Amino acid sequence: MNEPPRIEVTIAAPVDTVWRALRDRDTIRHWHGWEFEGLDEEIDLIYFNHHSEDPEAHTLGVQEGELIRLEPHGDGTRVTLTRAPKGVNPDWDAYYEDITEGWIVFLNQLRFAVERQPGKPRRTVFLHSHNKSGRDLEQDLELGGGHLVGEDVKTEVWYRADNQVGVTVDAWGDGLLVVASCEPTEAKPDGVAMAVLSTYGLTDEQLADLTERWRTWWAERYGPQL
Repeated sequence: MNEPPRIEVTIAAPVDTVWRALRDRDTIRHWHGWEFEGLDEEIDLIYFNHHSEDPEAHTLGVQEGELIRLEPHGDGTRVTLTRAPKGVNPDWDAYYEDITEGWIVFLNQLRFAVERQPGKPRRTVFLHSHNKSGRDLEQDLELGGGHLVGEDVKTEVWYRADNQVGVTVDAWGDGLLVVASCEPTEAKPDGVAMAVLSTYGLTDEQLADLTERWRTWWAERYGPQL
């Protein structure tokens, strides 16, 4: 039997600080997922409804068997999420790999929020489409080239996983861009392309301009939003 996936990130902050970021609803909104109408309900569903926690051991069980464990690691904290085995909830088995990819995004956004933007609210843009032509989103964006969808930027790699990459973006108030794409496969016959833009300190006008530019650029290459 295959071992359930384990996702690890190391955060340059004390365990108690990271634990608070996992247990305070307002703080969770700064790193979990992206902004949408049902975000608060999703946070309650995942982190507060039918959960189990041990504050002394710094362990948190969520979603029918997912286990998050915090441990001191040097001057920081190692966060380990062990996924529930496939089959625990058959209704979600078809999305098992997608959920794993989602947790990779969330934990790296948690690290970013704690280390780079502690206590600061974010504003996000989320883009998600089919990718029937099998385009490589990272190559389309030319990450690291100093120019990002009509904007001069400086970027640095924040993390890289097998199927996704996150880069910091100075022009977004020291923000974070996470992108992932894959060509059509048997499991995903239409392929997929996804981007999460986390911004800080932008005015309403600046955010509206950023959103419009990205949506236009995206639609020309990846088509309508899912």
